[in-house]
Amino acid sequence: MEGTMKAIEMTGIVDEHHQLQLDDLLPVPGPVRVRILVLYPLSDEWDETEWLRAAVHNPAFAFLSDSEEDIYSLADGEPFHDEV
Repeated sequence: MEGTMKAIEMTGIVDEHHQLQLDDLLPVPGPVRVRILVLYPLSDEWDETEWLRAAVHNPAFAFLSDSEEDIYSLADGEPFHDEV
């Protein structure tokens, strides 16, 4: 039986060759043998919550956290009222 284990939650993609590609590097000093638990949706479509979660954790959008990106305020622009 194996000793105490630590769990890490990460995301990734299983490619067309059935290989797992992680979205980020593992914070594990290697080489070391690991156990993997893969959870995947039963459908191919993501709901809005999954898309938002993926965008929040994607390092490609990290620049949006910079204060220099806050160039607009609620006082900017004019309200849009749809005439339905």
